[in-house]
Amino acid sequence: MIGRAIVAVVLAVTFVAPVFAGPKDTPGVDRREHRQKQRIKEGIRSGELTKEEARGLRQEQREIRAKERAMKSDGVVTREERKELQQDLNEASKHIAEEKHDAERR
Repeated sequence: MIGRAIVAVVLAVTFVAPVFAGPKDTPGVDRREHRQKQRIKEGIRSGELTKEEARGLRQEQREIRAKERAMKSDGVVTREERKELQQDLNEASKHIAEEKHDAERR
């Protein structure tokens, strides 16, 4: 009897929790977006990024956030969608590093 109750609770949490998930249902993505935003700001402050480079990198970040919002619009971000966002963030991270370490300076 207790075993069935535990199974019922586990199943309820498994299937009901995603319905009530708030905007924090992509915490790993959100952390990476924040860190990349900070890296861009640091690049501007240090002079490693020109205004044009920073503008392009910020646009890329806006596009990723828009894609994330679209994925969240149905209330569920699937494993495949998370993977796609992480791949987009990998690419953006590479772009930030390339722009910060090229010969162009402010």
